[in-house]
Amino acid sequence: MALTSPWRSDFPALSALDAEGQTYLDSAATSQKPQVVLDALLGYYASGAANVHRAQHLPGERATRAFEGSRTRVAHWLNAAHPAQIVFTRGATEAFNLLAYGLERQFAPGERIVISALEHHANLLPWQQLARRRQLELVVLPLDARGDIDLDQARRLIDSRTRLLAVSQLSNVLGRWQPLGELLAMARQQGALTVVDGAQGVVHGRHDVQALGCDFYVFSGHKLYGPEGVGVLYGRADALARLDHWQFGGEMVHRADYHDADFHGAPLGFEAGTPAIAPVIGLGAALDYLGSLDAAAVTAHETVLHAKLMAGLAARDGVRLVGDPQVALACFGVDGVHNADLGHLLTEQGIAVRAGHHCAMPLYKGLGLGGAIRVSLGLYNDSADLERLFVALDKALELLR
Repeated sequence: MALTSPWRSDFPALSALDAEGQTYLDSAATSQKPQVVLDALLGYYASGAANVHRAQHLPGERATRAFEGSRTRVAHWLNAAHPAQIVFTRGATEAFNLLAYGLERQFAPGERIVISALEHHANLLPWQQLARRRQLELVVLPLDARGDIDLDQARRLIDSRTRLLAVSQLSNVLGRWQPLGELLAMARQQGALTVVDGAQGVVHGRHDVQALGCDFYVFSGHKLYGPEGVGVLYGRADALARLDHWQFGGEMVHRADYHDADFHGAPLGFEAGTPAIAPVIGLGAALDYLGSLDAAAVTAHETVLHAKLMAGLAARDGVRLVGDPQVALACFGVDGVHNADLGHLLTEQGIAVRAGHHCAMPLYKGLGLGGAIRVSLGLYNDSADLERLFVALDKALELLR
């Protein structure tokens, strides 16, 4: 039975892509934006762009209200205790780098940073480089046969030398929810700080950072139906207080002379310079939009659509899934076919999917794979999108074989 998305018409880009013969199945990389987000972006610029926090004129006051309103919306979305626990960055990658530099003096040589084998480069490379700078041990938690972080190994590796655990909530390759409750509890027992990469997970359902109990939670706006150029770093108040400042300039300074300065704490102390004002306002609009939807209906739609995707891939000879994905995406390869060749043939037929290692090269190396095709779904996708994918896939396989 055909499955349609009641929210598809809210996203004007899809009509434009349809007119070009394009089927967009790459939402794990970046999502399309609803009309309300586009309206918010245009509204900020059309009503008079101005800098925030530092102007007394009307455009500046209006921009500041909208900007700080988005901070409050993000805090509510995550159930943070206070909006001051929300720091805006220019993406999840910047947030991880902020943490890696801001926490640098918290580590002594020989101590451990623990990550997992499934991490995106954004939650790997900043810790890798910090470990090199401070002579730390970077420990990688292995996966079990299902593609979940191995809890038995984690109990052995998260030890008294561990000072930080940084793990993904939902893998952008394997599409599996990770056992965060158990992992974070192990780290807390050792007195370690905890960082959760929520870039993929935040899109699917509501996640309560207080109930989760992490010290830091990171995500990007552009995967959550918001604009590019804005990320979020949530931090517990006591954890944020441990961060050193890492960028210096306007707004973040409380007092300065030629030889000394005092800096604001979170959040403004970590938002040096002119922030991404329009993207932050657009992110607030995206959260308003998502909050207006029937969350149970969205989850049900994504669940049924993902099942159709999995069944369609499983029905095709030679297609091999990477892992056992639970939600919203599937990575796969084809026996005897390079993923770049297959990706090219799908692209030629207007199917927008991702080929390669998806910024998780160590994971693919560990799996013995050079890459894969990733199909990822948004709430605007429907069964017609999948039908076009499968027709194009069958044609591509016929050509390649």
